[in-house]
Amino acid sequence: MIDDMVDSAITAETEFETVIGLEVHSQLRTESKMFCRCSAKYADAPPNTHVCPVCLALPGTLPVINARAVEWTIKTALALNMTIPALSKFDRKNYHYPDLMKGYQISQFDLPFSQGGYLDVEVDGESRHLGITRVHLEEDTARLLHRANAAGETYSLVDVNRSGVPLMEIVSEPDMRSPDEARAYLVELRKILRYLGVSTADMEKGSFRCDANISLRPQGSETLGTKVEVKNMNSFRAVHRALEFEVERQTDVLHHGGRLIQETRGWVEDREETVSQRSKEYASDYRYFPEPDLPPATMTPERVEQIRAALPELPAAKRARLQAEYDLPEFEVGLLAEEAPRAAFYEEAVAALGDGRSNGQARAIANWMVGDLARLMHERGDALDTIRAQPLHLAELVQLIDDGTISNKIAKSVFETMYETGDAPKTIVETSGQTQISGDDALTPVIAEVIAEHASAVDDYRAGKDEALKFLVGMVMKATKGRANPQDANRLLLDALERDG
Repeated sequence: MIDDMVDSAITAETEFETVIGLEVHSQLRTESKMFCRCSAKYADAPPNTHVCPVCLALPGTLPVINARAVEWTIKTALALNMTIPALSKFDRKNYHYPDLMKGYQISQFDLPFSQGGYLDVEVDGESRHLGITRVHLEEDTARLLHRANAAGETYSLVDVNRSGVPLMEIVSEPDMRSPDEARAYLVELRKILRYLGVSTADMEKGSFRCDANISLRPQGSETLGTKVEVKNMNSFRAVHRALEFEVERQTDVLHHGGRLIQETRGWVEDREETVSQRSKEYASDYRYFPEPDLPPATMTPERVEQIRAALPELPAAKRARLQAEYDLPEFEVGLLAEEAPRAAFYEEAVAALGDGRSNGQARAIANWMVGDLARLMHERGDALDTIRAQPLHLAELVQLIDDGTISNKIAKSVFETMYETGDAPKTIVETSGQTQISGDDALTPVIAEVIAEHASAVDDYRAGKDEALKFLVGMVMKATKGRANPQDANRLLLDALERDG
């Protein structure tokens, strides 16, 4: 809480600094749950079908650690520049909610799997270095499904399928100073988790959940204000709007002489406001103590380095390399590097161009991917790993344009056919007769015919109306069904008009 001396100095003109920290819970995409062999693929399963005595918390059951979940937690921590201690342990976090089968959650408290990392993000063209306190591992809870009967009476059902799914918690330092920074942090963090392949990080499906802690303090003060936790946000937009709302609400309370209380508030999407849920718990309220049924976990330096060596190229490094290596605009690089499979598709297409490729060709492939390919995938609801078009096809299409075999207009048609059928561009061009018409011998008769048929446009051009030339070029394109080389058509038309004039 802002201390009394600072609090008493607040006036209606006081300017505040926003302080935000985020707690992100991300489900790991392991095959089995954290402490038992039940399947973790619960999303489409009937309620209470992925359960066993362990996740039902029946007496006499003992947990067994999922080694893959531990490995992926370490992998994530290393990607976030964290230190991995040699010794860590699991703890019991005691609280009594209907969705917590045991009456406690197996989590980590004072000896987590990692500590002291950071994530760099860019906001409004400026780089921000945001600290990360820890990445630790715990088990997810069951789900409460709230219902109402015909009489309007409400009740809740418990689905235990989710209980025990490995849940990684990533806790930031209170280093963010605006909702924009919080959103940028979440977007970059989700990209990293997806690049690593440890989580689907899907907010809508609950595999990437965020709780935000926000407080205000007078500008220049080093004392933290009263922290409010905000829950129930299931999109980046919701996080951003909830934090904006809290900045406005807390500012208004303080400017009117009120006091903020440490509490948990929930975001109500349809009203776009937060509402009070309960007073905020402190760590001591959970009565943490070491989990007696699990041994301490040790991690040797050699094992840590093995995991580090297996890290893929991460989003920030990918963006920097694509921009430097292929001379791409920042906007296109951001779209291509959004997901690892998309970046891999792009680089495979560029590699198919061969050693003689130019940066212009690399940019052309990028343009096709962020333009026509992205449009068709969106319209049809396709995923990159399901489309028929292949990276090699995209490279071949660009080469056909560059060597003059097809025009850009024809390429659009060829691309759509390639997308629908999966056929190679050369095959499509050959079977459909869509090769570009170029050269003097092929175009001269067409140009002579166009000039003869459009004498008024010819007169307009000779009278100084430049638009008439564009019209005549258009007539050449129409006569050749779009197959004429535009540059050759323009050159030969000019030659004919100057020669005959």
